[in-house]
Amino acid sequence: MEIDMTNITSPELLQKEVEKMNSFGVRLTGTKAQRNFIKYLKSRIHDMGIETFSDPSRFMRWEETNKKLVIKDLDEEFEVPISSAFPYSGRTPAEGITAQMTLVKEKHVGYLNATDKIAVVEVNELDFLPSEIAFNERERSIPEGLKLPSHYSGPVATAFVNFPFLKIAKLAGAKGVICIWKGINDDCIEGQYLPFILDYQGIPAVWVNSKNGQKVIEEAEKGAFATLTLEGIIDEYAKTESFWCVLDGEEEGESVIINTHTDGTNCIEENGPIAMLAMIKYLKDKPLKRTHIFVFVTGHFRLPNFKNIDGGGVQATSKWLTAHRSHWDGKEGHLKAVAGISVEHLGCKMWKTDENGEYRQTGDVETEIVYTGNKMMDDIYFKSLEDRKKVYTLTLRGHNLLHFGEGQPLFNCGIPEIALVTAPDCLCVISDNNEMDKFDAELMYEQTVSFIKMALMIDSLTAQEIGPCDGYSAIATKKMVEDSTAKIKEVASEVASKVKDILPF
Repeated sequence: MEIDMTNITSPELLQKEVEKMNSFGVRLTGTKAQRNFIKYLKSRIHDMGIETFSDPSRFMRWEETNKKLVIKDLDEEFEVPISSAFPYSGRTPAEGITAQMTLVKEKHVGYLNATDKIAVVEVNELDFLPSEIAFNERERSIPEGLKLPSHYSGPVATAFVNFPFLKIAKLAGAKGVICIWKGINDDCIEGQYLPFILDYQGIPAVWVNSKNGQKVIEEAEKGAFATLTLEGIIDEYAKTESFWCVLDGEEEGESVIINTHTDGTNCIEENGPIAMLAMIKYLKDKPLKRTHIFVFVTGHFRLPNFKNIDGGGVQATSKWLTAHRSHWDGKEGHLKAVAGISVEHLGCKMWKTDENGEYRQTGDVETEIVYTGNKMMDDIYFKSLEDRKKVYTLTLRGHNLLHFGEGQPLFNCGIPEIALVTAPDCLCVISDNNEMDKFDAELMYEQTVSFIKMALMIDSLTAQEIGPCDGYSAIATKKMVEDSTAKIKEVASEVASKVKDILPF
């Protein structure tokens, strides 16, 4: 399938668009940077002669403004570099909080020994959950035989699954928490905005890398004091918005949902809106059979405020789906969504920690992890890759009630989708260079062309040919589940028995 992108976009234009996005600043949910990016995106769509529609929202926003850690030993006072603040953890006064440090050796339960102290807790890289628990590979890949690692690893997985329970620390009377990354390259975890899936915790917490953390641990074991400063703002009525536009089809009754999110941390997370601009520009003058709805949601980095189970799950798109059933559910004269496309994390180079422990570029292309909602959507995806020069990809189906990325709500609502959720280690990093050294505009261009091909191929098929969504698979064995949850169950039991002693009821 030939796609003429003349006067639409190019690698050079995509590079400039991504740089323009970076110029707004870090686009966390509800920030001025995100609002300005949204304004820019809407203006670009309006310039194409297309109307946009908006869902404004308000929510409680936390933002770190200053962080510092100073340890006061008997003989010296020194500052320890902080890798990042723990998002939505808490705040201190401008002078910080000063208290004796204590090493929490029994994660979570050990907080009971941290009353009126600053708890120091090690967070080991996740290594006990087999990938099969979360991922069901469709046994199709380019190159042939490509497989995911056998176990979860990396900063995002570790922070999402193995994070310290700050609310238990608060309940135990700790004044603050210092989280020490263990087992992950120090350069890799610098600036990680993790985890971002929790509500406000009410206790200040920061992350320190392994090298600097070893000194913190040594001082905590000696009973040294520390001053932890984590200043921040809380805006109870922060503004943000989701928006969408519509390309009408020649036939009535059916739709295709194409979605991404506008909040993000760097040039990769999230550049999906840039690709969608090119898709809109190309498709707007084509004789589309179905109505195509391009949805730019907010709230991906504030999921506790934007997820809605009625709209298909824990991702931010679920809120939009709940509010706009007329665009997809097929009931009472509503449009019926026959397919969806989720556009996230384009142009990723592969950066990993090598055998020498150095965090560097180790491959040309990061693995493109793609969910496909059924066999036809899988076929469409691989057909769209023809003539690609840069391809390193495999496909998955939703598995064990897990489906990552903003494609999950579509899948959960029974909409067969193709959802790109490339997961580089740098995905949630906030840095001065916006991680541009890990971005490849040529790759993003190829991926954008592939997305256009997917849309055209989907539109050429009948709903019957596309078929229904597969639904979740469940192939995890009882032993796998037992092995992966043993530690969690043990901790939960200990917490239940010990924490009750400090509960006020």
